[in-house]
Parts: sequence; C-alpha cells; structure tokens
Amino acid sequence: MTDNRTGGIPHQASNGGPAANPVPVGASYGSYGVPLSGPEPAAGLLKSSTGFGDNGHRGAFGEEFIRMLATAANLDVTKKERDRAGVDWQLGYVGRAGTRRFPAIEAQVKCTSSADIHGEHIRYPLKVKNFNLLAGQDYELPRFLFLVLAPTDPLAWSHATEDRLLLSHAAYWLCLHDQEPIPLDDGAKGTTRTVYVPRANLLTADTLHDLFAEDYRDLVAS
Repeated sequence: MTDNRTGGIPHQASNGGPAANPVPVGASYGSYGVPLSGPEPAAGLLKSSTGFGDNGHRGAFGEEFIRMLATAANLDVTKKERDRAGVDWQLGYVGRAGTRRFPAIEAQVKCTSSADIHGEHIRYPLKVKNFNLLAGQDYELPRFLFLVLAPTDPLAWSHATEDRLLLSHAAYWLCLHDQEPIPLDDGAKGTTRTVYVPRANLLTADTLHDLFAEDYRDLVAS
C-alpha cells in the first residue's frame, strides 16, 4: 500500500497539461504541465504597489489557490484563525450514505516562487517546527503539506478573461505521517528539513477527494 517516494502514500498520477489548461500568450509549459513563464507585467506597476509580491502576499495567494480548488471540489473549507497548530485549512464534506459521516482532513499550505525541481520531485526546505506539526501519527485527523508553485512575478499569478480564470502554476501534496518528528533538544529548532514532494501528487478537484480515503486515516492514531 505504501510508497516511500510519496511519503508513504500511493501517489496520484498527473493528467494535466497544456491541452487541458490554456495559458496566456507568452507562457510556455515544462514537464508535468507546469508553466515556465507568464504574461509580461505592466511597466512600473510593481514599483507603485508597496508589498506587492512579498512573502505575506505570496502566502495569501497560496492559501486562496487551495481554497479555489477545494471549492471547485465541493468541499467545505474552514480557516484556522490562530496559527498555533500548523494548520491553515480544514477540508471536509458531508459524506455519502453508508460511509463515514463528515470526514475531514487538515492542510498546511506553503507557496514558493523558487521551486527546486529535481526529476520527479520538488525539494522544499521546511522549517523543523512545521515539519514536526506534520510528521508522526499522533493526530485526530490526517494532515498534508500542500505546496503551491507560483511565478516570481505576481502579475502572472492570475489571468482572467470572459471565459476563464487561470491561476498559475500548480499545487502538490505530501503526507509525512510515516516519518518521525525531529527532537528539538539538539538545537534543531531554527533549522530546516528538506522534504521531497512528488510531482505526480498534483492537486486537482478530483485528487483532493482522494485524500479522504481510509488509507490516510489509518496512518493516524485516531
């Protein structure tokens, strides 16, 4: 059932790509359907807007990226107002007749414009504090890391026409319940742990539903 390449979880193959996701003029696709460039920004706009594209702005975009996917998947999305549990969103739904009622999962969302892509994985330096809030099995609900890849230029984050709203680029998931938290008594508190997010674990409206499978619930103590 498990697969070490995907954090102990069977991976979800990607079926996206340029044909399924039109991009603005000037954008080009790399492998796995991830655009390599976006539309040119308006001259002087970045300089005229304070804080446009800073870490807080990028983080907010990443969280809303996930909210849009979850809404398209007809999931209930609840924001954790106090950031003390390492959770940004709780996702859930009513549940089908004859199944577990009101199933839910939790997600920690990170957004980067400097993705370190190596073959089939994305290397991401996760703070040990955040790693420890995802690793292990002592949780009530399954938890996932959702990593959103965004263009460097904030003006390329979205492209709206009368036909569609396109958000760039993509989001991926990782489960760390099969890994042990890192002891903090050895000075590791301020360090990072590199995690390897499989590019096959592309988040879509369909694959979000896959994360509610009993396989993931079986990995936590509940």
